Amino acid sequence: QVQLVESGGGLVQSGSSLRLSCVASGFIFRHTYMSWVRQAPGKGLEWVSSIYSDGSDENKTQYLESVKGRFAISRDNAKNTLYLQMNNLKPEDSAVYYCQRDEVRGQGTQVIVSS
Repeated sequence: QVQLVESGGGLVQSGSSLRLSCVASGFIFRHTYMSWVRQAPGKGLEWVSSIYSDGSDENKTQYLESVKGRFAISRDNAKNTLYLQMNNLKPEDSAVYYCQRDEVRGQGTQVIVSS
């Protein structure tokens, strides 16, 4: 079955960087539409970023407005791994981050950004 395992979260100071990873299994990862979503304490799920292929060799990416220019989503199809590079982190980025394929999410990895 579909499995997604996230890692890379942690406690960092404002302005720091983190790279989240998500190892996928149970489906053909290449060309699959993948996303990162997050959930801050007491709030609902918030979409952050997606990556997909239109059939060409180039991946298409989309970002939540508030993370544009700071976050970068990427994938390594040889490793079945999805990444989220997060730079210049802000306290409002604190949340549990999940990778998602269709309606399936992993267990999440927590990011806490102190001011």
